[in-house]
Amino acid sequence: MSKQKAQEEIQQLREQLHYYNEQYYQKHKSVVSDLEFDQLLEKLQQLEQEHPELADANSPTARVGGTVTKDFETVTHRLPMLSLGNTYSTEDLMDFDSRVKKALGHDEYEYLCELKYDGVAISLRYENGTLVQAATRGDGVQGDDVTANIRTVKTVPLKIKEKGYPSSFEVRGEVMMPLKEFRRINEELTDIGKEPLANPRNATSGTVKMQDSSVVASRNLDCYIYFLHEEEQSAPAEPVGMESVKSQSEALVKLREWGFHVSENYRRCRDIREVNEYIAEWDEKRRDLPVETDGMVIKVNDYSQRRQLGSTAKSPRWAIAYKYKTESAQTKLKSISYQVGRTGAVTPVANLEPVQLAGTVVKRASLYNDDEIQRLGLRIGDTVSVEKGGEIIPKITGVSQENRPEGETIRFIGHCPECGGELVRKEGEANYYCQNEKACPPQIKGKIEHFVQRRAMNILSLGSRTVNALFKAGMVNTYADLYELTYEQVHSLEGFKEQSTRKLLQAIEDSKKMPFELVLFALGIRYVGKTVAEKLARHFGSIEKLEQADFEALVEVPEIGEQIANSVMDFFKDDESKTIVERLKAYGLSMRINEEEQSQKGEQLVGKVFVVSGVFQNYSREEIKQAVKDYGGKLVSALSSKVDYLLAGDKMGPAKKTKAEKLGLRILSEKEFADLISEE
Repeated sequence: MSKQKAQEEIQQLREQLHYYNEQYYQKHKSVVSDLEFDQLLEKLQQLEQEHPELADANSPTARVGGTVTKDFETVTHRLPMLSLGNTYSTEDLMDFDSRVKKALGHDEYEYLCELKYDGVAISLRYENGTLVQAATRGDGVQGDDVTANIRTVKTVPLKIKEKGYPSSFEVRGEVMMPLKEFRRINEELTDIGKEPLANPRNATSGTVKMQDSSVVASRNLDCYIYFLHEEEQSAPAEPVGMESVKSQSEALVKLREWGFHVSENYRRCRDIREVNEYIAEWDEKRRDLPVETDGMVIKVNDYSQRRQLGSTAKSPRWAIAYKYKTESAQTKLKSISYQVGRTGAVTPVANLEPVQLAGTVVKRASLYNDDEIQRLGLRIGDTVSVEKGGEIIPKITGVSQENRPEGETIRFIGHCPECGGELVRKEGEANYYCQNEKACPPQIKGKIEHFVQRRAMNILSLGSRTVNALFKAGMVNTYADLYELTYEQVHSLEGFKEQSTRKLLQAIEDSKKMPFELVLFALGIRYVGKTVAEKLARHFGSIEKLEQADFEALVEVPEIGEQIANSVMDFFKDDESKTIVERLKAYGLSMRINEEEQSQKGEQLVGKVFVVSGVFQNYSREEIKQAVKDYGGKLVSALSSKVDYLLAGDKMGPAKKTKAEKLGLRILSEKEFADLISEE
């Protein structure tokens, strides 16, 4: 393909994918199937790799990430990002309204009310319709350049498609982690024995500043835009007439037209009475939203009136934030109990005198870990503040300093409350762990529950109560024992009649059909979540090859680090673990990638990682990629130290060759590749 032809095709694919993204994320329309979209994106990635000179930082391929930023550059905001004054009372809102009326000298004004989303403030700068910079708020004057990470947020337009935008403008908004995504990530972190994220806002803040943008992309952040600042009046295509935008409500309409994600939950209010009604309306409704909110922002709608009102050094006089009071209650701390998870992590839980909170009676609250106990300085008998907030489980947020009981801060236990095993806290970890994993009941039952869950072996008839009953009856002590259960054993359990007994045994039998990657995840190897299990399964192909892999072989797998590698090795060094795996094999569980999916012609390239670039004489690009797979090789899209070979065809970009040489990778010609796979 000539450079001109490639340029035309790349441009066409970019426009097509930008359009599909806009339709899906801004207009909620699925124009193409996920498969077709992924195929077009992969085609674009291939063309961009072949022609690095045609690179574009705002290509749709930026959505998948891959950029690594070790240090975030500090940038100065062209317009300071002022903070808003906060209030929790309607009286303060009335005072704010009085100040507005006095400063304007009349009451001919209206407010625009917008939900205050709880995330991370972001500033996005566009030049000629293209995103050129994304920066955090920082101190309001300077922030961090996080452009590479924000490009992965699919609701942030990389290029403006509609006409009528200024040649240089800035928008501001809030980056958030949807609650569904927050729970998914925490589920995965819990699966692999890691500390869950504290709350969506902190999770968003940490994600926005991650070094690897591909990890940011995997977290599916969202972004609502609420502010427009034009820096020039001219448009790239035609006179823009931005002077027609006279108010915040008009700006929001314009932003939505340009493809920005604008919340629909705003309202123009004629006076402060309507503002208060809208605040009251959303006090309950906000709990049904897919993201967290903590209040309402009230702004004078008209821009000319805003200019008349002006700003202080810290905040505008034309806006104020009303924050909903976090539902809180005070009660006594009666005791601390300790829960043991499947990985042995011991979590403290506060037992409280019952107290009414958010329509329910609260008797327990989360304490996370020992650091939280020490931070709060908790003593038994303390009067504590408990909040529910956006979390399902209440948490202790403070301790009353009045009339505190005598004594020292609670000290974390030294031995497991379930089995008496020693507790150890490793350097760099927040939790204490019980070391007696082979004989600690919660760990044994937790591993079985992990094994049978929907995302693993999918034995849904086996809930925690049934697992507990089987364990107490001595019928199961490991998940391998499930496959030896008899009709008589299950039928003997309370509540298991003939139909439910047969249903459970059939579900266990059906689980033998689950693919290898899910079996690997179900084994419960620490730090091996569902995604990691899929990568290991695809790379090694079978449990035998994974078991034999040494440290070097494991860390060669893309995105597998030292912690995961050591955990996998420790699992397969353990005699009991090896015995369980052998039993599962004997029961007929899948311990290798499906042959139809793998269909190798040979093993000459097993364990080798390839990047393919350029045009080939005897193969199409798809054929040569399939040949790599046919002989056991793995394909990745980007060059790194974990790649073994760069398979180079004609017209490969010079930048790719230079990078491969810098990394010390072997560059294979088409003939050398053919010789390699023909070796016996």
